[in-house]
Amino acid sequence: MAEFIIEKRVVISPDPAALAESVAARFVHRLAKRSSNGHLVHVSLTGGTMGSAVLAAASRHPRRGGVDWSRVHFWWGDERFVPRGDGDRNEKQAREALLDALELPPENIHAVAASEEGVDLDAAADRYAAELARFAQEDATPWPAFDICFLGVGPDGHIASLFPDRPEILITDRATVSVRDSPKPPPERVSLTRPVINGSKRVWLVLAGADKASALGLALAGASYASVPAAGAKGRKRTVFFIDDAAASQVPPELIDQEY
Repeated sequence: MAEFIIEKRVVISPDPAALAESVAARFVHRLAKRSSNGHLVHVSLTGGTMGSAVLAAASRHPRRGGVDWSRVHFWWGDERFVPRGDGDRNEKQAREALLDALELPPENIHAVAASEEGVDLDAAADRYAAELARFAQEDATPWPAFDICFLGVGPDGHIASLFPDRPEILITDRATVSVRDSPKPPPERVSLTRPVINGSKRVWLVLAGADKASALGLALAGASYASVPAAGAKGRKRTVFFIDDAAASQVPPELIDQEY
């Protein structure tokens, strides 16, 4: 019998729309609480349909005005190495869904270099690592501790641009990695590494659809993170899978936590 990882919890919403609203409400509440106490808040965003839906719901949330956005810094767990205006770019999706609607200092948006900006893929990854290091922690860890790290999960179990059975998921000696020949287009990407993700205070994985059920079940059952990267995502304080009913078919009842 599988040994389930108890510190990973699951919150279920009935459908993708309700899922986005539920996560957005928690997100805005957390940002309002932290920023009002005078803290800098670092958030790592994800792309994809659900990532954008959560940000759009946050943009509509009535408590959005209670956040001191000048104290919130936005990053990305991964980025597609394409031109800045390309629709595949996670930054563009996030700006359209939320960021462009905020009174947010431009320097609070920490985007990966785009493909037309005179750097190659490796240099873009290095530049992003250097930017992360500007917000090194007190113990000299060369990246910020994200208050929230959002992750999507692919049907294959990938997170950020860390794909199953590839070398990038095993890298632990640097903050970022360049990804070539990605199994999912576009082929060139920059990704945070697993130590940065797992240095986050809270990892929130947001996924919807029956095609995610198998990957979710494996992640909760403690599969090898080398083969199921989502299984290796773990926040220092909380690790929560926010899912819809369609993705929930393989979730053990003891892991469901509707109170979070």
